Amino acid sequence: MILELKGIYKDYLQGKITVPVLKNVNFSMEEGEYVAIMGPSGSGKSTLMNIIGCLDKPTKGNFFLDGQDMSICSENEMSDIRLKKIGFVFQSFHLLPRQTALSNVEMPLNYAKVPKKERKERALYALERVGLADRVDFRPNQLSGGQMQRVAIARAIVNRPKLLLADEPTGALDSKSGAQVMELFQSLNDEGVSVLMITHDAEIAEHAKRVVTIRDGILQEKR
Repeated sequence: MILELKGIYKDYLQGKITVPVLKNVNFSMEEGEYVAIMGPSGSGKSTLMNIIGCLDKPTKGNFFLDGQDMSICSENEMSDIRLKKIGFVFQSFHLLPRQTALSNVEMPLNYAKVPKKERKERALYALERVGLADRVDFRPNQLSGGQMQRVAIARAIVNRPKLLLADEPTGALDSKSGAQVMELFQSLNDEGVSVLMITHDAEIAEHAKRVVTIRDGILQEKR
């Protein structure tokens, strides 16, 4: 089991009012699965992604990632887990504009203190896996949206994470680039990478092997 959420609640305080965002969420995912969590804006999917991505903690409930109980982890431990076990892919790429594709992909390896020679080898291999071996020295402004997202995916997989977490990964792309990114997720999943995708788009969600829906903070398995 790569991921297990048991009775997860998340509340936010707005002034003196408690606003419930997630309500008794139970969800599990096996290693090697490809799952989509689909829901409209305001459904709680971003809050859920932040908890799964170890960026936030639930108000109540238990969350296990790769068998480890996140509720008892310190901020530093959570930061370490994010670095080593989770690869993030965002809608807006989050690439450093002045760095080459290669430098952007090397970034997590710098934080993980991987030696320079190995950093370069692993980053080159990751770029090759996403079909950008001929773009290593290009900066983001020299790349198309689809290529930038593929650089972001290479950066997400370079640390060999247990889980690839993608938040609206095709949201900023045209349909052709979006289809290429979806093909890439499929091939990574075929190689054994666990993929969890958050999306509001039913067409994109259908690429996953399993679809779960969230509405008003309540998670339901789509049959």
